[in-house]
Amino acid sequence: MSREAGAYDLGPQHPLRPERFLLTWDLIESCGLDRLAWVDRLTAHAGTREELLLVHRAEYLEVVERAGHGNPSGAGAFGFGEEGSLGDNPIFPEMHEASALVAGMTLAAASAVWTGSHVHAFNAAGGMHHAMPARASGFCVYDDVAVGIAWLLAQGAERVAYVDIDVHHGDGPEAIFAEDPRVLTISIHEYGPTFFPGTGGQDLSATARNVPVVAGTGDAGWLAALREQVLPPVRAFAPDVLVTQLGCDTHATDPLASLALTTAGYREAYRDLHALAHESAGGRWVATGGGGYEWARVVPRAWTLAFAEMAGVAETLPDELPATWRAPDTGGAAIRPRTFSDPMQ
Repeated sequence: MSREAGAYDLGPQHPLRPERFLLTWDLIESCGLDRLAWVDRLTAHAGTREELLLVHRAEYLEVVERAGHGNPSGAGAFGFGEEGSLGDNPIFPEMHEASALVAGMTLAAASAVWTGSHVHAFNAAGGMHHAMPARASGFCVYDDVAVGIAWLLAQGAERVAYVDIDVHHGDGPEAIFAEDPRVLTISIHEYGPTFFPGTGGQDLSATARNVPVVAGTGDAGWLAALREQVLPPVRAFAPDVLVTQLGCDTHATDPLASLALTTAGYREAYRDLHALAHESAGGRWVATGGGGYEWARVVPRAWTLAFAEMAGVAETLPDELPATWRAPDTGGAAIRPRTFSDPMQ
């Protein structure tokens, strides 16, 4: 995870704030997880045109690049609003470069796992699961998880399973791979007639599956759905690689959704996904971030817990958050909780 991904910035009023994964990295560092002997920081390059074309159309790449360099002509037809607008997908400076870097970071994670240099890899800045081949959607420009999956297939992976636990339906990877029997996509998400993106109420095919849950669902109901409807199909599919999107906008305090999960639920979900990777995919696990709009109180805690689980130290991680991370000179103690566990203090 590179701090340079902070350039993926849709503006100061936009809910998708880059601080969410920058604060995550700060918390990982404050907990000393990056200094574990078996943890490495991967070097990533921006996704190349050839790599992005595994999923996206050439005309879309051209529009994204032009728009981010001051020429927005025609961008509206591809899902973009004006620069500085309050819409979902405003144009922002160097939009192609920032989005390609996020994709490149997920590609670096996929490469590390596929080549065997690492068993697990995590890109908290990734998880842009709403972007379509020729359209921006839901704050997402390039679909890094779909690019990563397509790259794995191009390298010879015979089966890839994608599990999306974001509160919003993982419609991008589902649509892109719905007819590809080599990819199993399963999304567990809040569903309702007016809830974005309005899809995900039913399975599209035998390998494009959905687990919709109703507003208000908490840890117990959500974990039961995960264990009964998500994990067994992945085990049966026996993928070469497990790819996950770990959006934490399912939290009870998230301002853009209506589920009621807590960090206790996240701990169990991450433990289940870790076991799933080892049971079904030889341990090969590529994880990305995703949504999460309680950007200071929830996201860093959730994704640091995921990182600790991937590193094998979740059970020994102190519940008390490091004082250095909560100090005013690192962003304001007033917005920082004291513990990983809820309720927040």
